[in-house]
Amino acid sequence: MSLPFYQRHHEHYDRAYRHKALQSTVSQYQKETKSKSAVYAQGSTAYARGSAAYRHASAADFSRDASAAYSHGSSAYDLESAAYSYGSTAYDHSAAHRLKDSNLMIEDQSYKMSPKAKRAKQNLVSEDKENEAIDYSVPIFTGKEVSISGITDTEEERIKESAAYVAKRNLFATGEGVSVSKAAKSTSEEEHHEKKSRKVAIRESAERVALKKTLEDTQAFHKKLNQDKLLHAPEFIIEPRSHTIWEKQNVKFHCSVAGWPAPRVTWYKNNVPINVQTHPGKYIIESRYGLHSLEISTCDFDDTAQYRASAMNVKGEISAYASLVVKRYKGEIDASLLHAGTVSMPLGFGVTPHGYASRFEIRFVDKFGVAFGREGETMSLGCTVVISPDIKRFKPDIEWYRNGVLITPSKWVQMHWSGERASLTLTHANKEDEGLYTLRVVMGDYYEEYSSYVFVRDADAEIPGAPGAPLDVQCLDANKDYVIVSWKQPAVDGGNPILGYFIDRCEVGTTHWTQCNETPVKFARFPVTGLIEGRSYIFRVRAVNKAGISLPSRVSEPVAALDPADRARLKSHPSAPWTGQIIVTEEEPAEGVVPGPPTDLQVIEATKNYVVLSWKPPGQRGHEGIMYFVEKCVAGTEDWQRVNTEIPVKSPRFAVFDLAERKSYCFRVRCCNSAGIGEPSEATEATVVDDKLDIPKAPGRIMPTRNTDTSVVVTWTEPPDAKELVGYYIESSVVGSGRWEPCNNNPVKGTRFICHGLVNGEKYIFRVRAVNAAGLSEFSQDSEPIEVQAAIGGGLLHGVCPQLSGKAGGLTDRTTSWGEGMHESSQPIFDIDALLKCNAKFNRDTLPSSSDKLGSTGDNNIREMVKDAVTSAPQKVAAKQASKSRPGDLLTLEKVTKKKDTAAPSPPYDIMVLESVRDSMVLGWKQPTVTGGTEITGYYVNYREVVDGVPGKWMEANIKAISERAYRIQNLKENMVYQFQVAAANLAGVGTPSLPSQPFKCEEWTIAVPGPPHDVTCTEVRKDSLVLLWKEPVYTGRSPIAGYYVDMKETEAKEEHWRSVNKKPLQKKFLKIGGLKQGVSYVFRVRATNQAGVGKPSDVTDPVVAETRPGTKEVVVDVDDNGVISLNFECDQMSPNSKFVWSKDYEPIEDDSRLNIDTKGGKSKATFKDLGEDDLGIYSCVVTDTDGVSSSHTIDEEEMKRLLALSHERKFPTVPLVSELAVEILEKGEVRFWLQAEKLSGNAKANFVFNDKEICNGEKYKMKVDPKTGLVEMIMDKLEDKDEGTYTFQLQDGKATNQSSLVLIGDVFKKLQDEADFQRKEWHRKQGPHFVDKLGWEVTDDCNVMLKCKVANIKKETHIVWYKDDREIMVDEEHDFKDGVCTLLISEFSKKDAGTYEVILKDDRGKDSSELKLKDTAFADLMNEVCRRIALSATDLKIQSTAEGIRLYSYVTYYVEDLRVGWLHNDTQIRFTDRVKTGVTGEQIWLQINEPTPQDKGKYTMELFDGKTGHKKTVDLSGQAFDEAFAEFQRLKQAAIAEKNRARVLGGLPDVVTIQEGKALNLSCTVWGDPTPEVSWLKNEKSFVSDANCILKFESGKNVSFTISAVSTLDSGKYSIVVKNKYGTETSDVTVSVFIPEEERESEQERKKEDKKKKA
Repeated sequence: MSLPFYQRHHEHYDRAYRHKALQSTVSQYQKETKSKSAVYAQGSTAYARGSAAYRHASAADFSRDASAAYSHGSSAYDLESAAYSYGSTAYDHSAAHRLKDSNLMIEDQSYKMSPKAKRAKQNLVSEDKENEAIDYSVPIFTGKEVSISGITDTEEERIKESAAYVAKRNLFATGEGVSVSKAAKSTSEEEHHEKKSRKVAIRESAERVALKKTLEDTQAFHKKLNQDKLLHAPEFIIEPRSHTIWEKQNVKFHCSVAGWPAPRVTWYKNNVPINVQTHPGKYIIESRYGLHSLEISTCDFDDTAQYRASAMNVKGEISAYASLVVKRYKGEIDASLLHAGTVSMPLGFGVTPHGYASRFEIRFVDKFGVAFGREGETMSLGCTVVISPDIKRFKPDIEWYRNGVLITPSKWVQMHWSGERASLTLTHANKEDEGLYTLRVVMGDYYEEYSSYVFVRDADAEIPGAPGAPLDVQCLDANKDYVIVSWKQPAVDGGNPILGYFIDRCEVGTTHWTQCNETPVKFARFPVTGLIEGRSYIFRVRAVNKAGISLPSRVSEPVAALDPADRARLKSHPSAPWTGQIIVTEEEPAEGVVPGPPTDLQVIEATKNYVVLSWKPPGQRGHEGIMYFVEKCVAGTEDWQRVNTEIPVKSPRFAVFDLAERKSYCFRVRCCNSAGIGEPSEATEATVVDDKLDIPKAPGRIMPTRNTDTSVVVTWTEPPDAKELVGYYIESSVVGSGRWEPCNNNPVKGTRFICHGLVNGEKYIFRVRAVNAAGLSEFSQDSEPIEVQAAIGGGLLHGVCPQLSGKAGGLTDRTTSWGEGMHESSQPIFDIDALLKCNAKFNRDTLPSSSDKLGSTGDNNIREMVKDAVTSAPQKVAAKQASKSRPGDLLTLEKVTKKKDTAAPSPPYDIMVLESVRDSMVLGWKQPTVTGGTEITGYYVNYREVVDGVPGKWMEANIKAISERAYRIQNLKENMVYQFQVAAANLAGVGTPSLPSQPFKCEEWTIAVPGPPHDVTCTEVRKDSLVLLWKEPVYTGRSPIAGYYVDMKETEAKEEHWRSVNKKPLQKKFLKIGGLKQGVSYVFRVRATNQAGVGKPSDVTDPVVAETRPGTKEVVVDVDDNGVISLNFECDQMSPNSKFVWSKDYEPIEDDSRLNIDTKGGKSKATFKDLGEDDLGIYSCVVTDTDGVSSSHTIDEEEMKRLLALSHERKFPTVPLVSELAVEILEKGEVRFWLQAEKLSGNAKANFVFNDKEICNGEKYKMKVDPKTGLVEMIMDKLEDKDEGTYTFQLQDGKATNQSSLVLIGDVFKKLQDEADFQRKEWHRKQGPHFVDKLGWEVTDDCNVMLKCKVANIKKETHIVWYKDDREIMVDEEHDFKDGVCTLLISEFSKKDAGTYEVILKDDRGKDSSELKLKDTAFADLMNEVCRRIALSATDLKIQSTAEGIRLYSYVTYYVEDLRVGWLHNDTQIRFTDRVKTGVTGEQIWLQINEPTPQDKGKYTMELFDGKTGHKKTVDLSGQAFDEAFAEFQRLKQAAIAEKNRARVLGGLPDVVTIQEGKALNLSCTVWGDPTPEVSWLKNEKSFVSDANCILKFESGKNVSFTISAVSTLDSGKYSIVVKNKYGTETSDVTVSVFIPEEERESEQERKKEDKKKKA
């Protein structure tokens, strides 16, 4: 059988849900295998005895060879299998090998499994036979012990377990069974050391290989195996039995469970799971091989209880029960066992569902009744408690509750227990104390309680007419400097509406109250800001109306202004008693970190008065605390304004006040600390300043019912679209008095309340109003008058209506009941329809048969109730919708109840069971194919017992007709087989009953998956789609319904062609199915799914042909001229009894608060009263009593927006705008406001408004309206500070209006004003010489920098002056302003030229200046460009040889330090050393390679980097280039050596020596040469040698000296030193001039004269 995809993937698909052919095949297979089981069992047992010796003989030798580990494992495996068998002693030998049916369809005979095993009694071994060898067969269908987490085990564990199971099964099937006996075990131990032959070893090795291969094949096979066929529900083979023991004895419960997968067993005590960890040593729970046990150590009376073993797997759950009674010797009571809450009972106390402690009898005597008090008074409640039997040293627990909440002692409430009487005192009653008070007396595991209501009225107002005090003041969302205060509105307004509330705060420890708000707030929540961090506050609220202010409410609980994290830390680590104040200190920040933006900013509350923002602190904030600035702007603009301009807030919450009502705003938040203000957060979505929470509408259908002599039960229905309801206030009034009194002063929840304190015999009317934080609703309509009397016969008492049920589908489940003493806060809530049904059912039992006439008025009313109860749900909705039609259409309603000439309906069919429990079953069926020309009014169900296939007598299941096609039949017999038949009824009568259904067994459904859905119908059938509807299963399984799967196939297709429509579970109970083929017939079914899996499918629908019938019409949505949105549907195929039934999401529309339905003839209109988000959904309309006429229309969010926009456009026509109001600055600095409409008539008008004041045409404002172009503009000459605000243009063209506003405030206005001033200055500037292009720079091709600017409006007299750093630059030539360009050339630009340059234009008309800063980044950018130009000017690399080596060089225009130079050798960066170095000489950039070698050959690249990019020059120094350069280097090197070693005079000789005669002359010098040079002297170009007068010396090969002891004039002359070696000769000259002093010269001359005279 082919299964849908979701069944293939769920292991728990129930066997009972499979195809009938498969079930019959399995049954036949079981019958065939039963006959073979005996022979199979005997053969397996015989083989087990024979194979045991073989296995143990093999185990001995395996321990000696290489396979010893494996053989030892095999032996262990066999022994483990024996243990499995030992744990399953409940099986006898003949049945131990039979398997449960696993539904495996495998062709290979070796994989067939044994049939389902019969359960046999347990075989016990007697003591006298304990030495006899007994064989224990290994059970085939057993698995290892597992701990199941959830319901299923992991896939890997299931595969391993399946493989082990198949391996063991195959061993049995092939004669290699695994069996062991005690005798064989002893034999194996004796032969353990016996040697093994080679033949045996080889055979066993081969068998091991074969076994291993079998296991691997089995594992691979089971990976593909559909495990669904192995699953079956758990069954108890052995159930635990009950025990009766004495105290201090141990007891052990045993049970054996079978199932696949292996069930998980849980033990319960009195339906409470037993936790071993909480009672160490008390309980021992074991689970081994299908045998489960619970052992209880040292039992005492506390252990007397009912114990339950629950077994569960994916196929279901089953439980077995056993009781334990612990006896005690008569008269003994162990005092040590007496403790609070539990007690051990004397012998003879029985076991009850509540345990032994439920035998305590607790009675309440002298009970407190309904109490009435007033605020400020002291009230006391008391009750005497009698407990029997009275056990000493055992005290009950006394607990008090108010409205179901446990009360703790406080300054407002005091409690006392005297041992006999419990009392509770309200020291200062307030309205918060009003409610249902319950006294609970707890004895062990059982308790009794008593309840009564306490009413607290308002205290007398200090000012007559003032309202009552608010109540229930609470502090919410407290933070460092912020808290939200909430309260409830009072019931008494003093006769005048409450205008609002004042909130007061008081710091804990003081008595000074401070009012938090200046004006009253109406919303019952208010954010209080400005709190001091670390301090605690209490709050109170006062109400105000026009008469005055009320008394203050009860103060709230103290709340500390702390960060929630700090508050939690203080709570978890209290360090000191609470003093009312917390000192908060902050650590000094280590280093300032500017915080990041906050995250998750959102609007958590918005009202007309304020907007509350919430956000999360940023992750980046440093170690110091942070604060916040909140900013706002009007939606659609970027004009952000800081809200808290003075003080930043500390809390991540903030309330923004002073916002314009109904305007949209966006908000964002910035963080700040000592390091600065961080970036803003992401802005919120646009938020409209308005109350998000509307005041609720009035409740409806107020229905009073008699209760007691002084009380009345009032019920009502919840108002439509109610949100965040706090509760309801009920008021009563004596008929005719006109005075209303509150029945309660604390809002009650639910829709039912008992009004106490009424006067017996008086007639009262009641009304109700709903309450939420937005305010109090209008009062409901007054109820019908009711006389206050005890409910006898006609009233509604507790427990009178037991059949009210909350189950879906309208099932009549009569199991719900109300307990005595319950009040409105704890009793179930029901609607009026249910009450009518309840009353009808209650009175039916006392009425005569249906054929008798009802005579009294009361009976007639009851008949009307019964008639309403049997009306079907669509008929009710149709009648209700018809009642809303126009008066002219009342005939439509009359046709509903008027009997026509019609026939009885045909029989229903396809009866199925939707749920089954032990004593009841729920049936479902399909509607008759022929209705008889009118609607079905109800159904009658009959049933009969079927015993051994023989049906019994038909019995009536219901006397009153039921409207739904599902019914619960009660009081059936468990495990009995029943048949059912159903008959339909209409106005013509009861039709023929259906054929008897299939036999159904009444038994508890235990499967985990849900039951089948029911009432599956098709509607809106079209040629390619239809809508499928269904109702949820009655039986939901063990977990809630998670969704539905829809299957479909063509009608004539086989079962395997079912396919799923949806891949994921559907949450709704309808589905539109598309993709159908026109003219093809289809059938459908639905399955429900829950956590456990997919359940049984519903019944298959009747065949449906996909076709659009002629005349089919669709629902049409329409918006009329008044903006009213409606859905319209027409039908021309109506019969006289046809009605339109509208539904939303395929649920009948019974609430008329959102829609108004108007039907006239064959047309029906559903008009929306106020289309909103609550109206989103699928709206469908069905015409009854037709051939499936129906249609639907979906209103989603997009459609709703479209309709609302169209409605608003129709209701409020607007002048369409091409562009909204905008602003621009004109050339002279004027400000122009303008907008453009699509079209304007000649009668169009425009009003110009500034800050809510109309402005007119005048000197400041120039206004113009052009109807032709639709242009509306206003020009302002100048924008001043007082012009900051909002500008609005209002247009009116006939009925159509429109307006557009522009907000110019804050930064936006400042920016616009600055721009206008700039434009004005620019206009004035351009009246004289001015710059068109400001001063800039460019780099010329010569790598010079040129500063240039473009000027305009120049004349001859215009001068231009250049400045650098405020110093004038002298320019050699005057500018000629050619082409209006001025330039300044800077050659070889470098760092010294950095600075601020300014150029000024001036003449008699004015002057203008332009400035250029060439500093920092600007200078760097310029230098990058200069470097780029220099790099581009570089010449190609050239090769030059020197005496030191080879030089590579390139010339640039000029070199600057900012130009970075890099060299690469063969694309590798060169590392510079003393041998390889680089440098710059002038404009030459060079790389010197000293003493080149062949390794220096290759490609050399010079890379010039200008700061952004690199420029490369490359040369190839290899081959001939290298050889030539190297040869030249060698030549130059030799020349350099010769130059270096030639003889030379290094120094020491002067060029001229002047010396006085007679003086000593000493000249010296140093000579050098290699080899040492020869030295010779010349005087006046003639050789000169040393003599007595002149001494010439040459010492140490380098020092030369020339000495004359006493010079004379003869020594004057030119002396030359000549040095010479093989490398060369060098001469150095010195001129010696000897002079004679004047005196000596004169004396010498005189002497010569005398000598001449003497001679003469």
